[in-house]
Amino acid sequence: MSEPQHQSNEAKKGPKAAGTPGARIRIAIFGVLLAVGLVWGGVKLFHSFSYVETDNAQIEGDVFPVIPRVAGKVIEVSAKDNQTVAKGDTLFKLDPADFEIRRNIAEAALTNARAAVSAARAQISAAGATQTKLDADLRRSRNLQRQDVISQAELDAVTAGATASSAQHAAAGDQYEAALAQVKLREAELKNAELQLSWTTVTAPSAGRVSKKNVEPGQYVTPGQQLIAIVGSGDLWLVANFKETQLEHMRPGQPVTIHVDAFPGKEFKGHVESISAGTGAHFTLLPPDNASGNFVKVTQRVPVKIVFDKRPAEPLAAGMNVIAEVKVK
Repeated sequence: MSEPQHQSNEAKKGPKAAGTPGARIRIAIFGVLLAVGLVWGGVKLFHSFSYVETDNAQIEGDVFPVIPRVAGKVIEVSAKDNQTVAKGDTLFKLDPADFEIRRNIAEAALTNARAAVSAARAQISAAGATQTKLDADLRRSRNLQRQDVISQAELDAVTAGATASSAQHAAAGDQYEAALAQVKLREAELKNAELQLSWTTVTAPSAGRVSKKNVEPGQYVTPGQQLIAIVGSGDLWLVANFKETQLEHMRPGQPVTIHVDAFPGKEFKGHVESISAGTGAHFTLLPPDNASGNFVKVTQRVPVKIVFDKRPAEPLAAGMNVIAEVKVK
């Protein structure tokens, strides 16, 4: 009797337990989560049909290397790390003493060359005057010789003198031209010396911010040695490396949504400006050679340049990581 009665009581409690408030709450929460999941999945599915995205993207900007054009010892450094500079601002100076001496030597050589021009001009005048006199003597001697007043030998002597005078006048003219050429040469040498002297003051090639400073007073530098990089203050852009399988519907001009890792929650707008004519791997130092050895197919990435629709107010920096979403449909 007791066993059947116990089972009957349990059967009565079952339906009631299933309808308790706690069970209904759990079912409702599960239903809400399921609905949210379905909506989220639907949104993501729709998004995947309309957008392609990549997190293999960085902000890029113009970087101007600061390289000395002459060798010398650094005597002064004005640039500071991360300093904002304008185009033409002095960054550092080299010892100008050697270059000032070269300029002074070039100035002295130019002065001598100009003096040589004056002397050659005077020689031309003297030779011209002598030739004029001897030409007149020659004409008179010819008349006298025709009248048998002077001998043929005397006429020959006057003729030789006139001829020599003419040659001297021509030589003076050649010396004058040579002196002028020397002046031009010395002027060029002076200009070069002054130019090299001006290069001892190294200035910013563009407006921007000082980065990667590697110069200190007392350091000896040589031409071609990069000492500072100036990150330009002009426009910034993105280079997003999309998989080749994502490019089927991508075209220049398509809108882009940009998320910068440094500013979570902020959304920037841009558009596709251009798509590279080659993959990133194709322009590496050692591009892959698919014609040799074993071939393994690897999905390639193609750089895509994306520009901001308007310049961001946030202090974005070159090299920052971003996520780029391109609306292709």
